[in-house]
Amino acid sequence: MTDPRITAPQNGQANRGPWTGWDAPRERWLLSGFPRDGRERAMLLELAARIVFPTVLVLSIYLLFAGHDRAGGGFSGGLVAGQAFALRYLAGGRMDDSAIISLRPPVLIGLGLTIATLTGFVPLMFGNELLESAIYKIGVPLLGQIKFVSSIVLDIGVYLLIIGVVLDLLRTLGSGVEADAAAAERGQA
Repeated sequence: MTDPRITAPQNGQANRGPWTGWDAPRERWLLSGFPRDGRERAMLLELAARIVFPTVLVLSIYLLFAGHDRAGGGFSGGLVAGQAFALRYLAGGRMDDSAIISLRPPVLIGLGLTIATLTGFVPLMFGNELLESAIYKIGVPLLGQIKFVSSIVLDIGVYLLIIGVVLDLLRTLGSGVEADAAAAERGQA
């Protein structure tokens, strides 16, 4: 099935029809799940978001784990991951079906807060001080000695908490913007 408005040259022949819409997507390889009420999509932004998103998430995870010895940690890693999700939201709308799992912000907020709180109180059960961390060194063949600091679990909780807060803000603000846009379109029609 071809669109009658789209006529591209075939077999080296010159095109005699209009070139309007020759680059319009005909397949669903890049379309987001929410069609945005027929509004124009920014294909370049969608493509850039799909390329940049995993890279920024890997950077945020690096910041999460490097935070004990260098700059970074759960908060900065969570903010970088939040920027990746904000870019994804801007490109794909509020319901992007390309996500493998659905992230529910209240669940992430609760899970992150629970992990961070429990991590703070676990040292009390062993007679240590609140938020005290321990360092464990494990020898692994071929990899050498690996250092594990228990405060990384607190950072993971903060990381999940910040991602949940950013996603909740995107959901809340985005639904308000989309509702205003829908009301404006109804008013013009």
